Amino acid sequence: MKELNVQIRDALDTDLAGILRIYNDAVENSTAIWNDRIVDLDNRRAWLAERHDQGYPVLVAIDEGGQVAGYASFGPWRPHDGFRHTVENSVYVSPDHRGSGIGRSLMKALIERARQLEKHVMVAFIESENRASVHMHQQLGFIHVGQMRQVGCKFGRWLDLTMMQLTLNRTSQP
Repeated sequence: MKELNVQIRDALDTDLAGILRIYNDAVENSTAIWNDRIVDLDNRRAWLAERHDQGYPVLVAIDEGGQVAGYASFGPWRPHDGFRHTVENSVYVSPDHRGSGIGRSLMKALIERARQLEKHVMVAFIESENRASVHMHQQLGFIHVGQMRQVGCKFGRWLDLTMMQLTLNRTSQP
């Protein structure tokens, strides 16, 4: 699939139906999201509001037809103060746009946003068989830092988790 021309921008409330469609598809048809139940628009609305309230971005990729083709965000990795300089990313692309470079475009913009917010490390936790996501993160400079075996389950099987990280800046002190 050739790389698509998309607009990357901050998500608006009007994008929530598209975000919901992509999220629920990932819940029902993949191991990208380790939830078993789909959610409703109110759930995604609350999620978007929480991200905004915390000062974290939610980015969308809008295709030439004006539809949400993918979205990405980051949020706190852990709730403890000592982890405040580390964020965990998530990126999802609609099934009909996968392999077109949208995930990479979203991630590049997300990484830049994390640097602007003076975050130090971005982490990614990826289901180990999701080779496309692992490969994309590697191409963006993430390094493999570990793997946890059988820590999740979905579709009647155990799932392994690949842990990756990207150092966003080279500051010696916080």
